[in-house]
Amino acid sequence: MAAREGEADGMESSSRAPGPAAGAGSSSSSPPHPEQHPSGEPGSDPAAAAHKKPGSNNDGGVETAEEAIEPADPDINELCRDMFDKMSVFLQGELTATCEDYKLLENMNKLTSLKYMEMKDISINISRNLQDLNQKYASLQPYLDQINQIEEQVTALEQAAYKLDTYSKKLEAKFKKLEKR
Repeated sequence: MAAREGEADGMESSSRAPGPAAGAGSSSSSPPHPEQHPSGEPGSDPAAAAHKKPGSNNDGGVETAEEAIEPADPDINELCRDMFDKMSVFLQGELTATCEDYKLLENMNKLTSLKYMEMKDISINISRNLQDLNQKYASLQPYLDQINQIEEQVTALEQAAYKLDTYSKKLEAKFKKLEKR
């Protein structure tokens, strides 16, 4: 029973005292905590007595533990630095890739804009040429109308020539008939 009370006292002092947490990387080769004797039991250290507030807690002996501030292990520091360096390289790569994507989009937009400008110039030229052709067609329209009139007259003349040919053949046939008689 006395051993259990000693263990309980040791637990209370470790929960109140700043230092390494129980079982969190502490080893038997580490130097004793200033609030504990080398034997591991709480001693009569005035600083430890100041941390104990024997009469301040009236709710059944529940005390809060202070956060243990332990110097970081050099390996952990190196690993953290390495992690941050690699994370920095990763983020730098991501940002660079995003910037390159935006530059590519910008270049594509510029090229598309240039293509549209070329197409605009081509369409303007086509429009001008179409207007010129319409003007030329309008200036040629009277001549085209004359050609159509001449074609109609030629067709009428051709019909008249066929009729005349038919009449002359009939007339020749009558003449041959009269000549035979």
